[in-house]
Amino acid sequence: MVETKGLLNQIKHHDRLPITVNQNCAIPLPDTVWPKLLQPHRLAYYYFVFVDQGLEIFQVDGQQVTIAGSQTVFGTPNQIFAHPSPNKDTQQYKIGFDGHTLTLLPQAYPFLLNPLNTSTITFEPEAKARVKAVLSMLFQLLHSPGKPQKVDIILAHLNALLTEFNSAYFERHHQPVPSNPKFSKYVAFTLAVETHLTEQHDVHTIAKQLAMTPNNLYGVVKEFSGLSPKEWIINRLIQEAQRKLHYSSSSVKELAYELGFNDPAYFSRLFKKRTGKNVSDFLADQHSLSSK
Repeated sequence: MVETKGLLNQIKHHDRLPITVNQNCAIPLPDTVWPKLLQPHRLAYYYFVFVDQGLEIFQVDGQQVTIAGSQTVFGTPNQIFAHPSPNKDTQQYKIGFDGHTLTLLPQAYPFLLNPLNTSTITFEPEAKARVKAVLSMLFQLLHSPGKPQKVDIILAHLNALLTEFNSAYFERHHQPVPSNPKFSKYVAFTLAVETHLTEQHDVHTIAKQLAMTPNNLYGVVKEFSGLSPKEWIINRLIQEAQRKLHYSSSSVKELAYELGFNDPAYFSRLFKKRTGKNVSDFLADQHSLSSK
């Protein structure tokens, strides 16, 4: 599995901000970088591809994702991402930035937690035009020769871009942007799980952290995800197990303990139930794919 830690610094387009913006691949990537992005790699930064015209196919956490005009695919740190067969005729923008850059922005963007479990965003025509305009301006700000790259102006445009992404992410799925109290609780639940993913899997503890009863938490999570809180947590843990198996060859026992399970046999049964394969078969399949 290819690691991308430090890769962003090799391709960043600002001397102070770890950020990269490219339009139709106009800025060539270093020869040491491009091959890594074609094969499955573990993201160490936030990454977005906005397609204006055409079609592109990606792999996100082992799943094939196809996007066409007016759509964006996104990946977040630690996801397994690949763009195996780029389409040279596609009109698109690519943008990447790290977690530090995110902390410099004035607000949170709940879509980055991916509470609706989708890695694509679709834009209505008016939103698409705004997104394209902001990306074009970011590209110009970062690549205009001889002009100073003003951090505050770049961050203002990045904030506008992520605000558009956040709005379209929820609106397309007929969900309110998290100002709705119940949905805000659901987002808070996903964040609590993510923050303490390998520490404890107890629903009662998370409910207490959110100042909710277990029954109320069950109702909120079920309403927005179709799953119980326990099922949601288990699915997220198995997803994390699959990610880890992409870039390590841990034994079942090691993997179980890494993810906070005290009983490796129980973890093994859960893994097979959710994926249809035991850990050794899953590893064998990954090695087979990587050798092609």
